[in-house]
Amino acid sequence: MFRIQVEPSILQRFPEYSLMVIYAKGLQNSSSQPWSTELLRQTEQAVRPLFAAQKPAEHSHIAAWRSAYGAFGLKPSKFLCSAEALLSRVVKGQDLPEINTLVDLYNAISLKHVMPIGGEDWDKLEADLVLRFADGTEGFDTFKDGQPVLEHPQQGEVIWADENRVTCRAWNWRQGIRTRLTEQSVNAYFILDHLAPYPLEHLHLAGSELIAFLKQVSPNCEIQTELFGIAKTA
Repeated sequence: MFRIQVEPSILQRFPEYSLMVIYAKGLQNSSSQPWSTELLRQTEQAVRPLFAAQKPAEHSHIAAWRSAYGAFGLKPSKFLCSAEALLSRVVKGQDLPEINTLVDLYNAISLKHVMPIGGEDWDKLEADLVLRFADGTEGFDTFKDGQPVLEHPQQGEVIWADENRVTCRAWNWRQGIRTRLTEQSVNAYFILDHLAPYPLEHLHLAGSELIAFLKQVSPNCEIQTELFGIAKTA
């Protein structure tokens, strides 16, 4: 099966970046369950008081991601990293949507640790998935006004792509349609993004919690992990 790669130019430009990849085979996904929904609601309730006097953008990890987005040419107030997008909804009193069990789980962990986390269907990749700078010609399948459309990233934007097809734009801003996790997904990869100076322990804790939930949902699943960036040598 295809694997995850990071172009050296990304780590040269962002030496404070760490990535944990969790590969999982033999998963048993399903529609959102009462317990996964309850996990979301409990996490939301725990997080809201922490941001009563602080905007999500002021959190050290969100601030680091805003700086990174600005460095590759996107307006941070318009393009929110996935963790800030979740937090922004929650601190306004909104509940996160129930998608399916696996997505609910990684959204709850992302919210708890203020960390961008994404999960995608491993079987839908068409080549190795590479974190790299876009040349602007790559295709990105998404929705606009409820209709499927093909967009293109900006030149220099950090993207995840297998060959010339983007799976996630702006590092961790928006996932595409093709590789999203569905109730039929059985093999998946999960990407956990970290930027210093946010404590590296959050990356390892979030990864451990996600693995524990995956094994709870699918006791017979096979798990592998891989680290990139400073987490690999720390």
